[in-house]
Amino acid sequence: MAYAASLGETLPCYFDTRRDEGIVAHPLFPVCVEWPVMLAMRRQLNQAFLTADENIRAVHATHDLIVHRAVRPGDTLTTRATITGIEQRKPGAFMTVRFGTTDSKGELVCETWEGVMYRNTEVVGAKHSIAEGPALPARNESKDAARKEISIPIAAGLAHIYTECARIWNPVHTDVAVAAAAGLPDIILHGTATLALAISRIAEIEAGNDPARVVRAAGRFAAMVLMPSEVKLRILSREGDGVFFEVLNAEGQPAIKNGFIGLRS
Repeated sequence: MAYAASLGETLPCYFDTRRDEGIVAHPLFPVCVEWPVMLAMRRQLNQAFLTADENIRAVHATHDLIVHRAVRPGDTLTTRATITGIEQRKPGAFMTVRFGTTDSKGELVCETWEGVMYRNTEVVGAKHSIAEGPALPARNESKDAARKEISIPIAAGLAHIYTECARIWNPVHTDVAVAAAAGLPDIILHGTATLALAISRIAEIEAGNDPARVVRAAGRFAAMVLMPSEVKLRILSREGDGVFFEVLNAEGQPAIKNGFIGLRS
C-alpha cells in the first residue's frame, strides 16, 4: 500500500482490504524485494574484485520485468540473483543480472532482467554470458506520430517519499552532497519510480485501469529526472497486446528509452 501511495495511486485494488479477492501490489512492486538482494550482491562483488570507487559508480541502466502473477499480502517471497553476463562497453563495464522471485510453493511470481553499468570501469577478458533474457517485440517504426502524450508532475519530495515507501535507499536520490560527489547536478529521481509512474498511466489508458493486466514492463534508463519538474509520457503505439512508449524529462531528453508494456488480454 505504501508503494502504491508513493506513486499517487488511488485504485481500490491497492488499498481496499475489504475486497473479496484482496488487494494486490503495483506491477513494479517487485523492485522492493529485489533491492536488498542487489545490495547483498554488490557487497560480494566489492569484497571479491571491485574497488569501493568502482562499486559506487554502478548505474541502473536497463530493466525488464516479467510478471507471472501479482504479489499479494501473505506471500512469502524468495528472491535470488544470478549474474548472467559481463562485457565491456564504451561507458564502462556492463553487467546483466536475473532476479527470480518465487513463492512458498517454489512457483515463479516474477523475474527481472536488469542491466547495470559500472561507469569508467574496465573488464578484464572477453565478453561472457550464461543466459539472456527473452527478446522484446519489435516496434513498427513506420508509426511516427505518438498515440498519446501525457504530462506527469514530479513533486519536489518524490525521491524521498519513494525511497521510504519502496525501502530503496541510495543517497544519490536523497542527499545532495552525495549526488554532487557523484557528479550529478542535484538529487535525481529513481529510474524505477519514473517507470512505475509510466506503468500506472499506461494501465489506465490501455488496459481499462486494470494493473493486473500488466505482464511485462521494460525500458532503458537514460536522462536524469530532477525535482520538482514534469515528465512527458509518450505512448508511441499499441501493437496487439504490447504498448511501446518513452518518457521525456523536463528538458525533452529521454528518461526512458525503448519502453514496452505487455498486457494480458
